[in-house]
Amino acid sequence: MNTCSLAPRPTDLMLAGPLGSFEAYAERISRISVLTREQEAALFERLHKNQDLDAARTLVMSHLRFVLHVARGYIGYGLPLGDLVQEGNVGLMKAVKRFNPEQGVRLVSFAVHWIRAEIHDYVLRNWRLVKIATTKSQRKLFFNLRRMKKNLAWLSADETQAVARDLGVSVAEVTEMEQRLSARDLSFDPTPESGDEDESYGPALFLPAPDADPAVSAESEQWDEDVTRRLADAMAALDARSQDIVRRRWMAEDKATLHELAAEYDISAERVRQIEVAAMKRLKKLMSTDEELAA
Repeated sequence: MNTCSLAPRPTDLMLAGPLGSFEAYAERISRISVLTREQEAALFERLHKNQDLDAARTLVMSHLRFVLHVARGYIGYGLPLGDLVQEGNVGLMKAVKRFNPEQGVRLVSFAVHWIRAEIHDYVLRNWRLVKIATTKSQRKLFFNLRRMKKNLAWLSADETQAVARDLGVSVAEVTEMEQRLSARDLSFDPTPESGDEDESYGPALFLPAPDADPAVSAESEQWDEDVTRRLADAMAALDARSQDIVRRRWMAEDKATLHELAAEYDISAERVRQIEVAAMKRLKKLMSTDEELAA
């Protein structure tokens, strides 16, 4: 029997020319003929005996539609379907290289594990900037937990224990992975144009300017620390009422009014103002004296 006649025609397999879009690619591979068991066996015989690369290409091309089917199951991770398919195709090619037809199974049954392995690795590399799962157990937990969570709510204690029991991991590992899944990446650069306060800053804001002088920065930090220390020492020298009035008039986020303090201390608003002025003068004098002594 001529084994070459068992394979689909080359015109059925070719993806020559620009496809224009992923939809066009999907439509084109759907027209590639599916191999029968006999055709598949004959192609593997050519591949193993003669290192026939055309046979390997035919095996890969005839299973591209299956890769697309598997990749569609991972679109919930927010990654481009085209990239998922590309990674799955790599897994398919590895499967074709390693498949042994004497195992008694079809290539598609063997290839699914290699296709998913490549897609899994791609998802874990790209779903977060920081690696979310590094060990084998974490990888298993990552994909199973994503699939087992029915909604966006946090798992209850009973649900967490059930997941841990089903996957053979500890409750602490389930909780940690759930926290990783719920976290999101923070943009390095601020994006004030987004209008979202949570997006209006980024780590870049905390970096020094390129022309910043480390000596000046260190001096500024030391000065701030010194002022804070001297202010705390000066505040401690005031009586309790003066301290409270100064803190609530100058240091509190929700500052108190003179009338509010007057009602609380049962004195006039003018008296509160006088205590405030006297306390501020006292603080200024104490801090100046402390600065002179330090010098």
